[in-house]
Amino acid sequence: MSLHLDLGRRYEWVLCQEASRGYFCVSVFLVGLRGVGGKLREGWGEIRWKNPNVCWPMEFLPNYHDNTIGPLTCDNGHYNKQQHDWNQHQVQSNDLHLKMPPQSRSGPPSSEHWVAAPPPPPPGMIPPPPGMMPPPPGMMISSDISSSSYSGPYQPPLPPPHPGIPLSVNTDSFTYDELAMATNGFDNSLLLGQGGFGYVHKGVLPNGKDVAVKSLKVDSGQGEREFQAEVEIISRVHHRHLVSLVGYCMAGQQRILVYEFIPNKTLEHHIHGKGSPVIDCSTRLQIALGAAKGFAYLHEDCDPRIIHRDIKAANILLDDHYEAKVADFGLAKLSSETITHVSTRIMGTFGYLAPEYASTGKLTEKSDVFSYGVVLLELITGRRPINRHSDDENLIDWARPILMRASNGGSFEELVDPRLGDNYNREEMHRMVACAASAIKHSARIRPKMRQIVRVLEGDASVDNLVDIGKNA
Repeated sequence: MSLHLDLGRRYEWVLCQEASRGYFCVSVFLVGLRGVGGKLREGWGEIRWKNPNVCWPMEFLPNYHDNTIGPLTCDNGHYNKQQHDWNQHQVQSNDLHLKMPPQSRSGPPSSEHWVAAPPPPPPGMIPPPPGMMPPPPGMMISSDISSSSYSGPYQPPLPPPHPGIPLSVNTDSFTYDELAMATNGFDNSLLLGQGGFGYVHKGVLPNGKDVAVKSLKVDSGQGEREFQAEVEIISRVHHRHLVSLVGYCMAGQQRILVYEFIPNKTLEHHIHGKGSPVIDCSTRLQIALGAAKGFAYLHEDCDPRIIHRDIKAANILLDDHYEAKVADFGLAKLSSETITHVSTRIMGTFGYLAPEYASTGKLTEKSDVFSYGVVLLELITGRRPINRHSDDENLIDWARPILMRASNGGSFEELVDPRLGDNYNREEMHRMVACAASAIKHSARIRPKMRQIVRVLEGDASVDNLVDIGKNA
C-alpha cells in the first residue's frame, strides 16, 4: 500500500487512520523515505500499536540518526526487539512510502494531540450521516484497498492537519483532537441533530462544561478569512436569549463552532414531539417573547446587524425554565454591499420562507419577521407549518383567513391548540394572535419590526399599534 501525502501532512495520523479501519494485521510500521529500488534511504522511525483494529495508544519510536531501529515483532503475544538495518531493508510493494520531509531530528514528535479515528461502528449502530467528516484535503491513497472503498456511511470522522487559528476575540480556539475527545470521537449516540449548516454533537470539555459542537458542512465554500469574520461577529453577540459561542476550530477544510449546551431540547420537540407534555399558554407566551427579544437584538442592536435567515421552531432552544435561546444566528457571510450581515447562500426551511425571498431572493429583517410569525402560529395552533402526511393546505394558508376575521373583530378560538381546551388566558392568546397576523402579511413593507412585536407581547403596547403599521406604511 502506498500513501502519498502533501507537505506538512502527519504520517502518524494517516497510519493511525488506516489501522483503525482494519486494513492491516501487523502491529509495526517502518516509516521513512523510499529510494531507488524500493530501499529505505532514510529511516525516521516506527509506529506500533497494541491492537490491529484499535489504534490507541500509539507510539512513535524515532531513529536518532543511527540507521538502525529495533521494531517490536509479535510472537505468540510477546513482543521481541529485533535489529533492522534501514539501508538493507527492502520495502515491498504493499509497504508505505510518504512524499513528505522527514521529521525533526530533535526528538520524537509530541503525541499530546493525537486522536485515533475510531473503528467502524458494529452492526446495528446508527451510522453517522454520510459526508459528515470527509478526509482532509491533500491526502490521496493508492492501493488495492483504497479509502474510496471505505467512504460509505460508516466512515469515522477524520482529524484535520493542524489546530485552530487564534483570532483577535475573547473566544477559545480548540484543536480538532480536543473536540474529538470531547465528543468521544463524534460518537453518533451524542448526535443532537442536523440542519442546513451541519451536524451538532454534545460534548464535554476537560473542565466538565457541557457544550454543543457544530460541525459545519464542508461544502460551504468558506475560506479561513471568511470563517474568521464569522467568528469575530458571532463572538461579539451576547444576549440572554441567544445561544453563546464558546469557541471554534479551524483546521484543514473543517469549520467547527462550539456553543453553550442548552439542555431542554428545541421548541419543535416540545410542540410536535410524541409524548411531550402540553405547554400551557403562559409558557408559550414566555417562549414567544424571549425569542422575539433575541431576534430584535440581532436586527437592531448588533453591529453589523444580523439577519437570521432560518428562523424556525427547531432553531429555538429551551433551557430548564423554558426560556428561549435562539440558535444558528450569524452562520452566514459578511456582505460588503450592505451594512447588514446577510448570507449569500440559499437557505431557509419550507413552510417558514417569506414570499419575497422565493420571488426575488432578497432578504431583509422583515423576512425574519415572517418566519417568526410562522413560529407564533405553531405556538398558537400546535400545528406544523407543513404536514407532510396530509394533503391539507399548509399552516399559513389555513390560518390566514381566520386571522383576517379575528383582526376584524371575529373569534380566533378556531386557531387555538385543541390540547389546551379552555385552559388559556384570552388576553395573552389575543396578543400572540395579533402579532402573528401582522408578521405573516404578504407584503414585507407592512409587517412590524421585531421590537414592535416585543412591546405588544409584553403588554406595553396595544395590538392596535400593529394595525396602524399597515395603515401608515
